Amino acid sequence: MGLLNLIKEDLSQPKLQDPAYKSFIELIFNYPGVWAIVNHRIAHFLWSKKLYKIARAIAGISNFLTRVDIHPAAKIGSGVFIDHGTGVVIGETAIVGDNCLIYQGVTLGGVSLDKGKRHPTLEESVVVGAGAKVLGNIVIGKGSKIGANSVVVKSVPDGCTAVGIPARTIGECCKKPLAHDNLPDVTKEMLGYLIKRIEILENEVSKQGGNISSEDEKLNEIYQKYIQSIKE
Repeated sequence: MGLLNLIKEDLSQPKLQDPAYKSFIELIFNYPGVWAIVNHRIAHFLWSKKLYKIARAIAGISNFLTRVDIHPAAKIGSGVFIDHGTGVVIGETAIVGDNCLIYQGVTLGGVSLDKGKRHPTLEESVVVGAGAKVLGNIVIGKGSKIGANSVVVKSVPDGCTAVGIPARTIGECCKKPLAHDNLPDVTKEMLGYLIKRIEILENEVSKQGGNISSEDEKLNEIYQKYIQSIKE
């Protein structure tokens, strides 16, 4: 796809992906992420022609205007949408596949001083939640989701969800493209498991004729209230 066609597609993304979009005037003034990508297309084209200083200058001006920092050498596919945009950082050797969705505060960063590939690769249709950090030469598989504020330092397989610090891969992705709120509650699941184990141990103690002190009874009341809150 040529440069002009890519830019035309970039400008169409808010209408396609943001239900808040109402007019072209909004596109001009309220979508810095879109303009950051458009500016990057130009800077990347110049970078590919070895006009490095001009490319870096355009990237710097774009950063100043949009608060989105994209290195001119980074490769960004078609149909990519950076929503809100503020605080997004995409490093030099990062690769963003087609139809990816990136929210504000995301970093596609490096963890090495080597000159080679040191930034992540997002394959097609990846969703990266607000504030997430994807670090190092890793691959986020096709159709995967990164939960908001997660820190991802290992590759994620296709069609999976990564959440937490450091992020862990949990289950499969929901098929709805914008359902990045539909993430497993890892803490709740772990607490539920621990609660179940405690109940088993308490039953065993009771069978052995163990006594429960008044202090234990108070703790048990708190424990039961907590169980109820978890269930809700």
